[in-house]
Amino acid sequence: MLTHADERIVFHIDMNSFYASVEQAEDPSLKGKPVAVAGKEELRHGIILTKSKEAKCYGVKTAEAIWEARKKCPNLIVLPPNYKLYKKYSAMARDIYNQYSDQVEPFGLDECWVELTGSIHLHGNIPMLVAKEISERIKAELGVTVSIGMGWNKIISKFGSDYKKPDAITQITRDNFADVFWKAPVRDLLYVGAATERKLHAYNIRTIGDLACAEDRYLQNKFGVIGFMLRTFARGEDTTPVKSYDPDAQDVLRSIKSYGNGLTAPHDITTEDDAKALIYLLSESVGQRLREDFTRARTISIAVRDGNELTSFTRQTKLRQATAATKTVACAAWKLLKSNQRFDPDRPVRGLMVRASDLVPVSAPEQLSIFDDDGDSALEHLDMAIDSLRRRFGNTIVQRGIELMDESLLGVDIKGENTVHPIGFLHV
Repeated sequence: MLTHADERIVFHIDMNSFYASVEQAEDPSLKGKPVAVAGKEELRHGIILTKSKEAKCYGVKTAEAIWEARKKCPNLIVLPPNYKLYKKYSAMARDIYNQYSDQVEPFGLDECWVELTGSIHLHGNIPMLVAKEISERIKAELGVTVSIGMGWNKIISKFGSDYKKPDAITQITRDNFADVFWKAPVRDLLYVGAATERKLHAYNIRTIGDLACAEDRYLQNKFGVIGFMLRTFARGEDTTPVKSYDPDAQDVLRSIKSYGNGLTAPHDITTEDDAKALIYLLSESVGQRLREDFTRARTISIAVRDGNELTSFTRQTKLRQATAATKTVACAAWKLLKSNQRFDPDRPVRGLMVRASDLVPVSAPEQLSIFDDDGDSALEHLDMAIDSLRRRFGNTIVQRGIELMDESLLGVDIKGENTVHPIGFLHV
């Protein structure tokens, strides 16, 4: 049992090796075999998106090239991604979680937070037994396994689900918090990436416990407000609510501060044509979501992940006028990318994100310039006509020619298949 009677009860449930496990569940002949879901194999530079536990035993790693994986595992079964199938399993899992609580918040397709603080009395008042029941139901009804973390907030429970894999349950309590959570490497804390880890190591902060004791001056100088947020997480003091998911909106109920979409490319991006195709594809989703919510954005930003060192950078630009036009979003994002990224095999791009922020409603008055024309207004009207077609016939019914430059992206429904993103703690 938890130490304090008024303690929150939060689960984080992670479906193990999700894509590969779903493929094995759908095709029993794949069970027990090394399976990987990856980009197009005939392109040779496709990458591993996920691998089964059997493939992992051979040393196959996520994000490595297929040809590298085959050197380790010659009998590797490589399958193309089937996002509709994965969304189906994701929805079935959420249906199960919702039978235990109405507070279910997705963290990508394969992960969810579930808060049982207000409903645990309906299920026997013993969190561990509830976790075991959920785990067994997912296994019996969906044919996949989950790892469950249990704690008093979202950060602690997320750590718990990562602590032991696969098919495991880890409960973090006030009693084992210092021994388990604080002694873990600082990289195990949510939102501590490679760059942040290097900065923390430079100040000899190597464990989560070290970060919990970090000085104000260091955090302010190196990270600003983000540093204090991470220290709050390290101290186990996160109070972020678990927000209910709205299936119709495909999102949680929250105050929207930006619209973004990102994708790990099926292969390393080394040419301007492929990069531009991906930029426009991502911008389609961002623009469409802006228009659906009758919103325009003043700021466009990109995030770029390097293919070799898996490092990243972000850049942003402020527009002269707020916009919801896909072409305007894409042009701004492309200028940012082209001016900051060299395209060659020695410095490939692995992942891209396009984000629109600094939002204003379409009804807000806009100060026009005598040097501006009504080009954006005309583009938005054209986009809205295309949006109408997409609502009736699917998001791929109309595509820009530039999006067809990279054949690995053909048929990708970027809005329908890739808009379920982790809900950031800075967007509460």
